[in-house]
This record gives sequence, C-alpha cells and structure tokens, in this order.
Amino acid sequence: MLERFHLEVLQAIKNHGTLTQAAESLHLTQSALSHSMKKLETQLGTAIWQKDGRNLRLNAAGERILTLANRVLPQFRHTELLLSQIAKGEMGSLRIGMECHPCYQWLLKVIAPYLEDWPEVDIDVRQAFQFGGLSALLNYEIDILVTPDPLFRPALNFIPVFGYEHRLVVSANHPLAQKDWVTPEDLAKETLFTYPVEPQRLDIFSQFLTPAKCTVRQHKVIETTEIMLQMVAAGRGISALPGWLVDEYAKTLPIKSLGIGESGIQKDIYLGVRKGEESISYLGEFISQAQHTR
Repeated sequence: MLERFHLEVLQAIKNHGTLTQAAESLHLTQSALSHSMKKLETQLGTAIWQKDGRNLRLNAAGERILTLANRVLPQFRHTELLLSQIAKGEMGSLRIGMECHPCYQWLLKVIAPYLEDWPEVDIDVRQAFQFGGLSALLNYEIDILVTPDPLFRPALNFIPVFGYEHRLVVSANHPLAQKDWVTPEDLAKETLFTYPVEPQRLDIFSQFLTPAKCTVRQHKVIETTEIMLQMVAAGRGISALPGWLVDEYAKTLPIKSLGIGESGIQKDIYLGVRKGEESISYLGEFISQAQHTR
C-alpha cells in the first residue's frame, strides 16, 4: 500500500504542479511515475488527483496523503542524516532556532566553550523563526528552540535554563529614570522601540499595557539591539528588554532600567527539544552548558 515513494511523489506534485516537473525532481521518467501512482490508486480504490489543464490538483484523498507526507518525510530525512553522520564517524549537527532576539549575546557564551568540548559537532543558528519555531521543531527543521514563550505540546519538552526580569529601558536623563518602576499611564506619551515581533507577543503589551487599556504614543520597530539602545541613550524613545542584557549595555551607555509595574515582569528562557532527544549526548551537553551560562 502506501510507501515512502508515494509520499515523495505527492509532495513533488504539490510543489511543482505537473507530472513532468515532479518526475524530473525525483529523477524518474514521467511514464514510470504515472504507472506507479495508477497502481496505488487501484490499490486504494480511489483517485488521489485530477487534471486541471496541464497541471495536476490533489483531491481530498491526495491532500490527506500529503498531510502524512509533510509530517513523516522530515523525520525520515533527519534520521538518514544522523545515520550518515554516524557512518562517516561524525558526531552530528545541532540546528538551533531562535525566538529570542536579545538572546544572541547569551547564546555566544554557550557556544564558545561548547565548540571546544565538542569539535565533531556542527552548529547552525537559524534566525527565521520569529514565533514560527514550534512548527520548525516539530517538523525536524531544527533540533533546539530558544524561546521565552514556550507553547507546550505532547511531543516536545521545554527545559528552563535561566530566569530574568523584563525591564523598561530609558535614557539616564529621562524623567522616568528617577523612578524605581513605572505604571502603564507613565508610557502614554512615549515612543517605544521593539524588535520586529507582533505586539500581542511582546510582554510590554500583553502583560502590561493592553490589560490596563493603555498604549504608547508611537511604536517603532528596530531589528538590532545595539541600534535600539543607542536610540534610547540618545533620548529618542524607550524600550523593554531582559534585565541581564540591559546591565551589560549600561556599562558603556547612559541608560537605566526600571521595573515594569510594581511587581515587575518575571520571565524564563527555555530550550525546546523533541521528547527523548535530550538524552542524545551532544544535545544533552548543550542543554547542560546553557543551564550553567548567564
């Protein structure tokens, strides 16, 4: 019945649209591919696609098989990669997805000693997972997800590595710099700099401003921490960042951090992994290294 080959064909049809292009992508002749799929349709007792001019369109049965293909094929490829590395005497690769913009400086502190201890392991840090990291982890596109906002799933394990306080950052000359903590109303006339993340996923909005039915005068997006804090130091606006990160920059910039609300906003950084894979030696050692790095 269904075999891996069939799943790859359906995925190729979806990606390329025509039987000819799908066959070329799989290094097969069109007739061989067509014959194999007709045989499958006979076994299943139902068609899995229909012609739409020169293109092929998957029907309900085909889409159901495609859903299986999208879930299973990445696992095949991931396992084959690991087996290939074992056969070559290589330890493996560690693909890290980042959902935490300000965590890159912290990650560098983790990676530096790790690379010395595990020279056989290749590390790849991927930045294109702004709150899309969960699907990347489930689909075997990454091996570890660094996030302050875990979305718990039965197949995943999120391990806390360190806690911190999310703080408001202002210029040392800003009127708010005289306060220990701020209220939502204090920010009504301010320009707020943030990373390019949806406001509903930013703690300054979701845990502070929005519940109080308040907002800022202007919200501007800046991609890099350095530029953001230079703007804050120059009195162009305010920001909200992890306290440990602000403390580092406060050594060289005229900035000050304040509590966000009287109780503050307490957060944790988590490493997300697929359940059971934390026992893989080089992956487990990375988690251990992260838990001891601040």
